[in-house]
Amino acid sequence: MNSEKCCFSGKDCLKRLYGKQKIQYIWDYYKLPIVICLILLYIITYTLHGHFSKKEILLYTGLVNVSAGEQLTARLSGGFIDSVDDDASKSDMRLYSGLYLTDNLDDPNHEYVYASRIKITASIDDEHLDVVIMNKEAFDAFSQNGYLYNMEELFRDSDSLAELEPYFVTNTVILKDNTDDMLLDRSLSYQAVTEEYSTGLLVSEKGLFKNAGFSEDVYLGVIKNSPRMDMAAEYIKYLISPEV
Repeated sequence: MNSEKCCFSGKDCLKRLYGKQKIQYIWDYYKLPIVICLILLYIITYTLHGHFSKKEILLYTGLVNVSAGEQLTARLSGGFIDSVDDDASKSDMRLYSGLYLTDNLDDPNHEYVYASRIKITASIDDEHLDVVIMNKEAFDAFSQNGYLYNMEELFRDSDSLAELEPYFVTNTVILKDNTDDMLLDRSLSYQAVTEEYSTGLLVSEKGLFKNAGFSEDVYLGVIKNSPRMDMAAEYIKYLISPEV
């Protein structure tokens, strides 16, 4: 007797089947509900797993015009997580590397520069960039575009202010200029409204960076629209600590 020849009602037929015949009967008559249930079960399991295993991003950091070796990279990211979180398995940190900026029109890597600008701008707009570690050229670019937060404001009420203040670096921030007008009228000379304040820290001789082997000065800045200002301040304290 098989499921195709069963002439009883569904419930009676199922009672008269055994073993493989019963399994085949159930599959033949309930295939669609079974498949739907399995799909729903997979979606629920996947969603719950993603929810409970998702790590909290403590900070987004970018290396611009500077590179870090494997050991330094580990201390810039994992080392910080270990220093602030007792359960590091629940936290993560994003470290963007390989970003390159220059105003040199003759630079052969102009396509790479363009891609870096797009990534940096998008990350700032999405609030996915908090701290930038960079050389002087990149520091000037970030400052002039008004991307960097005032370091004096960031540490105004901090116990670290006295220690950090000698390393504050003042830079020029362009509030408004006539670049667009100059494109329409080449007879115009460049004019700009600027402001100066401490947009970064010179960290070459501090903490992690002191013996890192950089051939030029290294600067650190905090992105102005970062929603993680407190964590950025903690990160700076970690980086410049003589104990790291």
